[in-house]
Amino acid sequence: MPKTKNEGIVFTSLMCFLMVLGMSIYNLLLHQDFSMINLFMGLVFGFIVAFILDVFVVGIVENKIAFSCSFIDKTKPIQLILTISSLMVLGMVTFMSLFGLVVEGGFGALSVAAYLNAWKMNFIVALPYQLLIVGPFSRFVLKTIQNKKMNESINKSV
Repeated sequence: MPKTKNEGIVFTSLMCFLMVLGMSIYNLLLHQDFSMINLFMGLVFGFIVAFILDVFVVGIVENKIAFSCSFIDKTKPIQLILTISSLMVLGMVTFMSLFGLVVEGGFGALSVAAYLNAWKMNFIVALPYQLLIVGPFSRFVLKTIQNKKMNESINKSV
């Protein structure tokens, strides 16, 4: 878990970037519309929207829910990680599926059926992608940053 505001920004940025990158590639391939320009455009706008949603909406709600669940042993990091990651995926898929539909076809393309299909198709990829690839990689990068800071701190004091 991030320990400072800067670590939080780096961690959130990396997590958002990798999730948006992977899900953009997936959706472009799913809709047989893959091109580097489409990927770049989706990545830029998707990252901005995802980062704002993560920091100001989903991240706040997900943390409140995760830390208030009485059935989670907060002394066991894996339980907390799985809960937070799963709740984050639920929230972000809920918002980003709507974002994708609007970007793809405008508000006229919105329907309950289209939204539920997009949500389902995104969720089945986003959850394992987050739990098995993006989450572990982002935590590894964060741990590397934290260890480097700790080593620098130790070297300064010696």
